[in-house]
Amino acid sequence: MSGMERRKGLRELSSVLKRDLNEAQRTTLQGLEQFGWELKFVRRKPFQPPVAVVFDGDRKHFAVLEPDGSLNETPGFDIRQS
Repeated sequence: MSGMERRKGLRELSSVLKRDLNEAQRTTLQGLEQFGWELKFVRRKPFQPPVAVVFDGDRKHFAVLEPDGSLNETPGFDIRQS
């Protein structure tokens, strides 16, 4: 897979993930993307609202986009680093 194909796949995946965000979360994410942050995944647990997880450009810090659009940098759980 070429670099161009890989980037296209990542953009498509990001678009799919963004569908789970509400307007406030999408607005905050757009601002964060200006600084290199990106939506990495949306955690879904049964009977709980989805949790949108974003990472900074250096992949050293993560945060949660709350339903009101605020950024929670201490969400109360850890992410396994690969």
